[in-house]
Amino acid sequence: MDYHSEKFSDYSLLIYKGEKLIALLPANLINDQLFSHSGLSYGGFIFDDQSKYKDVVEVFKLTLEMLCKNNISTLNYKCIPSIYHLSPTDESKHILFKLNAKLVKTELLSVVKQNRMFLSKDRNSGLSRGVKNNLIIKEVNEFDDFWNLLLIPNLKRKHNVLPVHSIGEISLLKNKFKNNIRQFNVFHDKDLIAGATIFETKTTAHVQYISSNGTKNKLGSLDFLFNHLIKNTFGDKSFFDFGNSNEENGEKLNKGLMYWKEGFGAKSVSQDFYKIETLNFINLDNLFI
Repeated sequence: MDYHSEKFSDYSLLIYKGEKLIALLPANLINDQLFSHSGLSYGGFIFDDQSKYKDVVEVFKLTLEMLCKNNISTLNYKCIPSIYHLSPTDESKHILFKLNAKLVKTELLSVVKQNRMFLSKDRNSGLSRGVKNNLIIKEVNEFDDFWNLLLIPNLKRKHNVLPVHSIGEISLLKNKFKNNIRQFNVFHDKDLIAGATIFETKTTAHVQYISSNGTKNKLGSLDFLFNHLIKNTFGDKSFFDFGNSNEENGEKLNKGLMYWKEGFGAKSVSQDFYKIETLNFINLDNLFI
């Protein structure tokens, strides 16, 4: 995460059992509060595959105790959504209950489960327009055209913001994770009209950025693109994650955006955010009988 280290005061933790690394927590510090890293979409502890429940308890307890002793009052904990786990792992949820963790926000991800995709009437109509207009999808290694021609202008016009990643940052990440960060552009004749940036894991294809020009409804560019990505390019993944449609810090949902995603058969998966008082580490004493 050094590519945006100037934006955050990094306080990431490595947890060892003897000499063996068994867990890590990407995190950053703001005043006396520790956050599951604010520069990452997903957070929380990442555990070794061999970790048992008692190991997870001990990691939470020792971490919170260490933070408390270092005058860090709160751990703001961002859970990893279930679709990104390689195997069932809800140990953390039970431990958060024991810690009296306060649920402060829930965001909803729109997720298509493999073999459960369908196209609504509207999405199928858009796909048909894309086929009729002879649209072409190309995977490219460079992000410049998509960023400069579509993504930056659209975000600036609609929300007066820039992409979370600059071209330099996304290009650096692509260079480090060549098979996990992929760019797909849609062309009408020779014109770039839409595109999507996908972050790929073992289980899931996650949409990091979507953007298109004003012809998306007329030409069906996004319906055409995502039908292809879900069915073909990432057809071997367990899940296709469109990301959340939350606004105003999770309090509101973008109805139109959710409607569009649900048109591909997407269902909601929650991502929970908790606030834990570090002094509550004592709640994990004498947990077992």
